[in-house]
Amino acid sequence: MTDAAIATHPRIDPSLCGAPVTVAPGRAEVRLVATPVMAVDDHGLCHGGFVFGAADYAAMLAVNDPNVVLGAATVKFLRPVRVGDAVLARGTCSIEHGRKRMVTVEVVREAGGEVVFTGEFACFVLDKHVLAG
Repeated sequence: MTDAAIATHPRIDPSLCGAPVTVAPGRAEVRLVATPVMAVDDHGLCHGGFVFGAADYAAMLAVNDPNVVLGAATVKFLRPVRVGDAVLARGTCSIEHGRKRMVTVEVVREAGGEVVFTGEFACFVLDKHVLAG
């Protein structure tokens, strides 16, 4: 369920990057459930790229502009995510300066609320789509 209309990333696959839970001006939450196809080994360790993808999606939705792109990210993986875990990525726009938006993202395990990932995402709102000619 979202509070605001989603203006960015309309064709993203929620099975890979999570599904929006909340979208509001300057903030967003995305829920991702780690599935067996995300496992890297027989222990059920989820590849960090999927957790990063959910965090990135939360950052994009916090900006929520059709022309937003990621410029850089500084992240920390704090705890492993296992197959079957549900995580919630919470993005909050902390700085807006011209075209630049800094978004802080925290990813928590739903069961217990343990923080598994944190990051700072430098997002940029372009005048037109990055692939427009």
